[in-house]
Amino acid sequence: MEAKVINKLSNKAIKQSRTDFFKLGAGLLFMTLVLIFTYLNKGHIPQVTFLAIAAMVGGYMAMNIGANDVANNVGPAVGSKALTMTGAIILAIIFESAGALIAGGDVVSTIKKGIISPDMIDNSTIFIRAMLAALLGGAIWLNIATAVSAPVSTTHSIVGGVMGAGIMAAGWNIVNWKTMGMIASSWVISPILGGIIAALFLYAIKVNIFHQQDMVAAARRFVPVLLAVMGFAFVTYLAMKGIKKIIKLDMLTALMLGAGTGAVTYFLTRPIITKAATTLKNERKEINTLFTIPMIFAAALLSFAHGANDVANAIGPLAAINDALMTGEVAKKASIPLWIMLVGALGIALGLALYGPKLIRTVGSEITELDQARAWSIAMASAIVVIIASWLGLPVSSTHIAIGGVFGVGFLRMYLCSGYEHSMEEIKKMHIQQQEEECDKLQAKINAETDPQILKQLCMALEDKQDALEDALNNKLEYSKKECKQIAKIEKDRCLKKDMLLKIVAAWLITVPVSGILAASIYFIMDKAL
Repeated sequence: MEAKVINKLSNKAIKQSRTDFFKLGAGLLFMTLVLIFTYLNKGHIPQVTFLAIAAMVGGYMAMNIGANDVANNVGPAVGSKALTMTGAIILAIIFESAGALIAGGDVVSTIKKGIISPDMIDNSTIFIRAMLAALLGGAIWLNIATAVSAPVSTTHSIVGGVMGAGIMAAGWNIVNWKTMGMIASSWVISPILGGIIAALFLYAIKVNIFHQQDMVAAARRFVPVLLAVMGFAFVTYLAMKGIKKIIKLDMLTALMLGAGTGAVTYFLTRPIITKAATTLKNERKEINTLFTIPMIFAAALLSFAHGANDVANAIGPLAAINDALMTGEVAKKASIPLWIMLVGALGIALGLALYGPKLIRTVGSEITELDQARAWSIAMASAIVVIIASWLGLPVSSTHIAIGGVFGVGFLRMYLCSGYEHSMEEIKKMHIQQQEEECDKLQAKINAETDPQILKQLCMALEDKQDALEDALNNKLEYSKKECKQIAKIEKDRCLKKDMLLKIVAAWLITVPVSGILAASIYFIMDKAL
């Protein structure tokens, strides 16, 4: 028996080693192919070897973005079982790549978020080294965060890298500290807003659907309203963020487009929901299925917008290096050649396929238990917060919004669970009180009864009720205060895993400084070696 167990464990370990080796090999092969492709096709430009190395690092950064950041968009869908892991990866790859290639834009800022001033680096060689160090420092930190299952902001990773390399290259004065302060504020703003809005959506669903006696009828009325809000939110979100590099729209225009879409969505989905609801049982699990397709749409749209915006985290510094090598100058904006965009898109897709499942599971199931309604609420928070932040001019992180939404849902569930212990005590008191009242009534009847036959029946009934009362008083396994507290604690722990909260918040706080230190160290080594 022991031999079989040992053999089974050994086979499992061998299989895991082969899987890990395959993933590592596939990643190294991709980076090698990027290196060779760049060298062969750009051999005519000066310092082509440096560009080829930078392209390889850009591919490495893109894979880490795919492995870490994309989980925020599809993780809730997988956790709620709206999508399988394979389906989520395929959907994310398609829409992330489409967002990058269709709406990624033709020009990218060479200095992400304007955190340092390129005017203070007039030497293109220094600038190129700084960008490469920033790219590699941010990528290494993302790799570490993914290894420990901590979803972090890739934007903040590259921001920290640029800041660290910039300081090492030109001193502390190169950093725009006001901008850095605004970025730091997003560490608080993004998750709090995401958590509040996700919790509000979920609470509205609970009150208007799940807490109703006829949940099917309530769903017929309220789900179309929710889908109309979704249509408004996501069209506005895409108009402002998803396609901003194709066409720029002001806030009012985006809101009008969203409002029109919301109205159309309501009238289109109302008969569909009504028809679908006729086949459902009056159970929460059945009602949740109405949110499955909307959740899939939300995951697809979030992935598209992410690909359009965050691919710049991988290719921005690479495009800046390419432009500086081609022109010999340091520019604030650089064109994005198609081959660089492909490196970013393919790298994100490969990183997601190879290493994405780990973070998808973390976001989808290891923080709090998700169903379709909870996952949909998180997706809505991601869109709504971006709209609010854009309107108010606040810096926010899409990663922090999504994870904040997951925690918001978890905290709401924990709050609702907090009444569990009190409810158990109330049930016990009511049960005992009822038994005591029935005993008193029987005793009164016995005192007033004279018929021996009826008196005998009443005495037997009283004896039964007294036994039931004694059971209620003595059944500690079910009714004791200690057991009620233990059950309540178990329920709370199931609602939200607090150790994950601490780990993720810690990772967020150190993202910028750690990626900055890594980038500064890499720049220092390059400067001394070259």
